[in-house]
Order: sequence, then structure tokens, then C-alpha cells
Amino acid sequence: MSAEKQDFLQRSKEFWNPGKTQAWQDMEVDLVIDRREGYYLYDMDGNRYIDVHLNGGTYNLGHRNPELVEVIRRGMERFDMGNHHFPSLARTALAEELAKCTPGDLQYTIYASGGGEAIDIAIKTARSAMQKRKIVSLVKAYHGHTGLAVKTGDARFSVPFLSQDIEHEFIQVPFNDLNAMEDALRKRDVAAVLLETIPATYGFPMPHVGYLPGVKALCERYDALYIADEVQTGLMRTGAMWGITRYGVEPDILVTGKGISGGMYPIACTVVSPRCAGWLTKDGFGHMSTMGGAELGCLVALKVLEICQRPEVASIVHYTASYLRKGLDEIRAMYPDFFTGIRQHGVIMGLEFTPPEGAKIAMKHLYRNGIWAIFSTLDPKVLQFKPGILATEFLAEEILSRAEVAIGAAAAEALGHDGGGRRVAA
Repeated sequence: MSAEKQDFLQRSKEFWNPGKTQAWQDMEVDLVIDRREGYYLYDMDGNRYIDVHLNGGTYNLGHRNPELVEVIRRGMERFDMGNHHFPSLARTALAEELAKCTPGDLQYTIYASGGGEAIDIAIKTARSAMQKRKIVSLVKAYHGHTGLAVKTGDARFSVPFLSQDIEHEFIQVPFNDLNAMEDALRKRDVAAVLLETIPATYGFPMPHVGYLPGVKALCERYDALYIADEVQTGLMRTGAMWGITRYGVEPDILVTGKGISGGMYPIACTVVSPRCAGWLTKDGFGHMSTMGGAELGCLVALKVLEICQRPEVASIVHYTASYLRKGLDEIRAMYPDFFTGIRQHGVIMGLEFTPPEGAKIAMKHLYRNGIWAIFSTLDPKVLQFKPGILATEFLAEEILSRAEVAIGAAAAEALGHDGGGRRVAA
């Protein structure tokens, strides 16, 4: 590590976030991102990393995607954030496109500056529509850190700030357990069920066959709304525009964030059906967000939606997913006592490792070998592995070549011995 980086990290502890800065150093990750381009990051010492974290899918289209950079550049010649009080060409155009490309009868878009705020809006909207307060989410859920969103997630994120659910209005049930879900809904006093289609921070456990349609059926039976958190599963990551459509479910409310910004301008969206939209007619000033729906962000989001819906993108996702799965299966066969499983839907992947925090060991060695991936906060035996939706075969092969070396080194550290064999590149 250069003296310059050491000095910077010390200042980061003094003036930014001492706990987070030190935590990464304790895990032997000294990443300070400088230049970034496509699916590559360069740190302040000039080291290059392939990004398969993508900040939760924010950079699905790559860092500083040239088409998005051009949209921002041209947009700034005429637009700025805009004024959230008034009708807007950019906001209306994006809302219209979202109505076209989202499932079912979703029609109206309410804007936010980030995913947590968009979840708050979804909860407020559901409560208003149903005139009920309770919200059901999952054990080990994560939907953001804002006022209502944080109550739906793991206690780690709410208790330190005295934001836990003391009114008992937020109920959590185990994932893939329809009986527990029905028990939570049976009294008909729940406004909505809030689910990530594939829970990201919990390590991408896959929904059992029939689980998500079963939840939707229970919502209909017990008069509750279904809120689909598509922040990390939308925008072609499963090979479909919205992950929830892969399971045949039409939600009452859909939330998108991260990737819809292209990593260029903060924006998130809560898209709601007419059934949920009463407050928009009764009092359109009922929720306001100065930064939500910023016009430059809307321009970027429109281009993101256009790129994602190009026919070739689905083909790229399917090919990349298949190519990486084949290579990862071969690597897993070399180190079966350490690399124990792969959870996958499209380019959403969770790599499972045997020790309880095995993904942290894998992350460290991947970092040493030029790949940035991150462990799952709420299940650190699982590594979040999320290549971009425009990845090339060349990039996929480089990922596999580096991952083979890194996972071998991680296995040697975790188990005290090496595996054997080598993967044959395609």
C-alpha cells in the first residue's frame, strides 16, 4: 500500500466513517476507487479490478456507460434537477415508459432519490390504499435504511438508532414458508407484504417453486397488497426485464432503484396500480421529495430502460449466465469441501462456501487477484457474485481465470490444504 493511500485511509477514519474504513482494512481490503470504466475499477495506486459487485446492480450497464454519459452531457445543456412541484416533460416520459414496461396494471410512478425512500413511499401508499398499518416482510430482509424501510429489515440496522418496531406493526416471517405467511395474514389486518424477489443481502436464496405465486394468492385471499422490491432483481438481471415476472406474479406495487440510475444520477421509482393510487388524486402533495424525480435522473433512467429492452441484451445475459455457470461448476468440483454451492438466476449469483464466514475469505483472495465481489451481510458464507448485463465472453473468461486462482488460495487458507486439477478454458 502506498504512503498516499495510507494517509488517505487515516483521513477517512478521522472525517468520514471510522468503523467502515477500519472494517475493510481488517478484512484486508484497502480499496479506494479512483478511475472507473465499463466493468473495471482502478484504485488510487493504479491496481485494476473486475467489478462483480456493481454496488448492488447500480452499474448493470458498466461504470460511466458512454451512452449514459452522453445523456447527462446533453441534458445539462437544457435541464437541471427541475422543480418537483410541477408537471415535467422528463418525469412524465419516464413514468409513461415505466407503465408500459412493468407487469400487470401498474400505471403511476412516484419518484424518490434512492431505494430506501422508494420503499417508504410503497409502504405509505399501501397503508393509505388499504387503511391498515401492518406490513409483512422476511426474516433477514433488507429494504433500506430510511424511516419505514429500516423497520422491515434485520434488527442490526434498526436497533442502534432506536428505530425498531415497538408498535408491532412490522411482522417478519421465514423465507419460503407459506404457512408462516398465511399465519401472518390470517387476521386480515395487514396492508401489504413486501418481498425482494430474490433476497440480496441474505445471499440470494432462491424462491421455492410456487412460493412467490403462493404469497400473491394469500395476499388476494386476505386482502393485502403485494409489494415487489425489484431494486436488485429488476432491469434484466434474471434475463427478464423484471425478476418477478419470471415467477408469474403481477404485484400491486413495484419498486426499482440502483440500476435505473445507471450509476450516473440518483433516482428510484415506486410504480403503483390504480387500486393503490387514491392519494395521488385526493392530495397529490401528500408526499414530496425535492430530489426525487430529478429531471437529469429521469433522462438517464429513460436511456437505461431503452438499453435494457434491446433484444440483444437478453441474449447476452443468458449466454453470460451459462458461460459463467459452466466455469464455476468446474472450479467448485476442484474444491468441493470449500466451494459448496451456487445459487443462480441469470446473472444474479450467490456462491456458497463451507465456513460460516467463508465468503469473506473468498472475497479477500478474489480482491488480491483482481476481482471485486462482496460477501452477503446477513449470510457471510455466501458471496454475492453479480456480473454486468452487457458482459462479454472475454470478460467472463477473465473472471473465471482469476476466480480459479483466488478460490484455490482461499480454500488452502480455509481448509489448510489445496484442491487439485485445473479448469479448461472454453
